[in-house]
Amino acid sequence: MSASSPIPSVFDVNSLTTLKAQVKSDDPEALRAAAKQFEGLFLQMVLKSMRDSMPREGLFDNDQSRMYEGLLDQQLALVMSSKGTTGLAAMIEKQLMRKADPAVEFETGLPLNPENPGFPLDSETLGRLDAQTRKELLKAYEILGNGGPASGRSQAAAAAAYANAQGADPTADFVSRMRPHAMAAERDTGIPAHFMVAQAALETGWGKAEPRFADGRSSFNLFGIKAGKAWKGATVEAGTIEYVDGQPQRQSERFRAYGSYAEAFADYARLLTDSPRYSAAVSSRDGGGFARALQSAGYATDPQYAVKLERIIKGLEARG
Repeated sequence: MSASSPIPSVFDVNSLTTLKAQVKSDDPEALRAAAKQFEGLFLQMVLKSMRDSMPREGLFDNDQSRMYEGLLDQQLALVMSSKGTTGLAAMIEKQLMRKADPAVEFETGLPLNPENPGFPLDSETLGRLDAQTRKELLKAYEILGNGGPASGRSQAAAAAAYANAQGADPTADFVSRMRPHAMAAERDTGIPAHFMVAQAALETGWGKAEPRFADGRSSFNLFGIKAGKAWKGATVEAGTIEYVDGQPQRQSERFRAYGSYAEAFADYARLLTDSPRYSAAVSSRDGGGFARALQSAGYATDPQYAVKLERIIKGLEARG
């Protein structure tokens, strides 16, 4: 987009009408505009998935704020696609030109080239996405990667990845990564491993919201343990929501930082076993009793903490 080009607006209701007219008149700009429209829609899905992955609570979380948040994301997607910063629209345009005119050469190695797809469709990558994003991404690949049955080794590999990804579950990945550390902590504390995995999931949104350093490095703090005056290790400052008189307030706090998840579980185990106030939680073998004992001991200020934790524990128990 040139410096003089107008910035697209989410409130421009005539843009699609103009695009339809361009297509009917065989305007060569129609392909480019359609590609940008597709890229904009894809970026909207990405932004929506990012929003959905964040915890939804606080004073400003309501239907009105979500509506304006959605409009903002739509506008951001339009601006990003118009500037061509991702390169997706350009690749889509080339693919459409290739379909319209077989004589148009299409460079090998581009992500949307069906004979040599560089797009990361392996099951490991797909497993990191939430279900809706994974579904839309695979649908987009199917449409753009020839829109038909798999052909060639690369398409067969993509089909295999697609099949494997149907059962991919980011929460299952989190549980599998945390289970060995939780089992080690269980041997030291007697607390059932899945109780601790459930609490780590609650505190971090299944690993998506753990405290991080300014440069993006992980603090490996899975349990929201703050760094008090007695803590001599590394610390990280992060925003958190605390409840004061039952009302949520966003605050900035210093949290403990570790070198690994194993260290985080070990410190959590020490915290619970060394403090008498958590004795009821440590001795409990019932998920609901464990959750309520933690809340009664003052582990968290959220009045719904025990309810949320018990729900996750029951979900893990149902999985077996």
